[in-house]
Amino acid sequence: MAKQALIRTNLGDMRVKFFPDKAPNHVENFLELAESGFYRGLRFHRIIRGFVIQGGCPRGDGTGNGPRRLRAEFNDVKHVRGVLSMARANDPNSASCQFFICLDECPNLDGLYTAFGTLIDAESFETLSRIESVPVRDNGYGEHSAPTEPVEIESVVVETVPN
Repeated sequence: MAKQALIRTNLGDMRVKFFPDKAPNHVENFLELAESGFYRGLRFHRIIRGFVIQGGCPRGDGTGNGPRRLRAEFNDVKHVRGVLSMARANDPNSASCQFFICLDECPNLDGLYTAFGTLIDAESFETLSRIESVPVRDNGYGEHSAPTEPVEIESVVVETVPN
């Protein structure tokens, strides 16, 4: 049996399958945070069209962390539309709770960020497109990426499915 996650947002649902063979500690961390309710009520605070949406920050601005830091598990998964990867600071071993979902091919992220899952169905990609289309404004750090309306993570439900 394998684990999947259903990320429920106010703009629709996204279903994720994980790559435990590529990034076991990142998968385990995400699942533990999801099962504890950590992500409930948090937001996607960063939307950069053609690049990524980012969420999972407890402060809502990209500066917050979760209960642990993870050692990098860089792998051969390509950062393409729908791939889930962990956000981090400059230190490669600083990933915690924030994650991003690629909106396009992002080869500049390959081997530098830990990819640990991917969206798996049409509904998920439709939701991703809806989130990508939310208007953005300056985030206060000189980047035009803050959504002008909330994109809330209502819950992340962990499911067990056949392999």
